Amino acid sequence: MNPTPRSYAFGNAVVYLLGLLLAMLVGPASATQAFSLAQVDSDVIGELFLTTTVHEDTLSDIARAYDQGYQEMRLANPQVDPWLPGDGAEVVVPNLYILPDAPRRGIIVNVAEMRLYVFGGKGKAGAAQVKTFPISIGRQNWVTPKGQMKIVSKVKDPAWYPPKSIREEHAAEGDILPTIVPAGPDNPLGQHALKLSAAGYLIHGTNRPYGIGMRVTHGCIRMYPKDVATVFSEVPVGTVVEVVNQPYKVGVARGRVYLEVHPHLDEDRELFAGQYSHVVKLILERVKSFDVELAWQDIKSAIELKDGIPHDVGSYKPRTATMTESENALHSG
Repeated sequence: MNPTPRSYAFGNAVVYLLGLLLAMLVGPASATQAFSLAQVDSDVIGELFLTTTVHEDTLSDIARAYDQGYQEMRLANPQVDPWLPGDGAEVVVPNLYILPDAPRRGIIVNVAEMRLYVFGGKGKAGAAQVKTFPISIGRQNWVTPKGQMKIVSKVKDPAWYPPKSIREEHAAEGDILPTIVPAGPDNPLGQHALKLSAAGYLIHGTNRPYGIGMRVTHGCIRMYPKDVATVFSEVPVGTVVEVVNQPYKVGVARGRVYLEVHPHLDEDRELFAGQYSHVVKLILERVKSFDVELAWQDIKSAIELKDGIPHDVGSYKPRTATMTESENALHSG
């Protein structure tokens, strides 16, 4: 599977893969995805690229190979059969992201896009870095809690103590769980677990990695084994974890305005019922300090597509000071 950089047109908006590469990705199939935050006005990281399937590939295989989640691969490739894409099919790897609207510290989890962001560390020339990883989140009746929490402990090779509610759920389906599942290949927590201050919730690995990028957990945040190993080794106890719910993300980068739209969670239908007005407010808030020209048809198209890919929806430039502002600055000096 060899990525082929290209430019793509989505609706009326063009995303230039190389021109929009704001921080160099450490290899398209790298075990960690580290991006520089050297650009102070940049909210967009990564790049889109193509890969070509072989006959045995499924979309889940490609997602795991390129550190993507299942749903984000489906959204970016609606025309591809997820189980039988065929030999030689071109598949978009949507490795382009707008950073969530939250303080850039510790860990940010955006449940709407099923992705985790880790801020910290230094890259080339001492620039701050962010790493991002796909995750699984809680099912509709076992939602992942929102808000701010902290990592209170880390456990290597954890045992799993399934709570009574989960044992009862499994028992109703004829699956009798033990009260303790010891560490090992059958442990659903995998080899690494980070305990959160929200009681009963973890960031952990898995023994079923092909479920990453789906709503399959009982509220915990599940990661690919190699990804959680990275987070486990780099993130200290006490790190702040902010869980947000942002199906619509707005960002600016190098003179362009971008909009990234994900399907909202099923239970949030009423919350985001007025989606167009909601998105317009987000855009206007992000660009309020700039002079902007927005392409309203491109905004509408991005909202309708909901493909999880940042779309170019306008341009911005620093606001020119008015005469009054200039005079005020002169007098205050």
